[in-house]
Amino acid sequence: MINYRFYPSLLNVFSRYMRGGSLSAQELIDAINRVPTPTTAAQERGISFEEAVVKGTDEDRFDPELLKKVRKLLPRPIVDTQVYCQWQIEDVLFYGYVDLIGKFKAVDLKTTASYQPGRYVHNHQNLYLHALKGKGIKLMEYVIAAFEPDGRTEVHVESYALTHPIEKQLEEIRLFKAFLEEHRPLITDPKIFVVPGEEPSARRRPHS
Repeated sequence: MINYRFYPSLLNVFSRYMRGGSLSAQELIDAINRVPTPTTAAQERGISFEEAVVKGTDEDRFDPELLKKVRKLLPRPIVDTQVYCQWQIEDVLFYGYVDLIGKFKAVDLKTTASYQPGRYVHNHQNLYLHALKGKGIKLMEYVIAAFEPDGRTEVHVESYALTHPIEKQLEEIRLFKAFLEEHRPLITDPKIFVVPGEEPSARRRPHS
């Protein structure tokens, strides 16, 4: 029986909250409730960079060499983009959309102004691997464009296999459930809790 629906960016926010210091309980609750916040310049760059790499949209905004370098790291052929994934973990439906998949690997494009190796070791998007296992996906790969403060750009890759440990993510999911129950009266996003008899899948419905 599924009682909750969680997506990776929310779980990553909770992970940040658990590390302490940079996020208050109220800010976490606002994130759970999807309280609108202005899109930052960094977020906007990340969205437009992904569009430029995958679809060629406004690619003149970025260094052609950078785009070439990143595209070389993508699977060939690209089997699908914006792929819906879901995986049941105890009474939680974990779901989300991965940027693209090839025949054996899933790729998520990232941008950052400051890269540290191993940044995505405990990222909740690593769980997409287990959601995509049925499609033959064996590798979750992050292709990261680092826009350094001095104007240089570098490309980094982090790869995680199905054998990569996920205990930390699973423990955070359990702790997140406890946080939600403790603050249940404050949670307004109708997707978080599954109502008895409701269809648990969180896939976006096509517009009719």
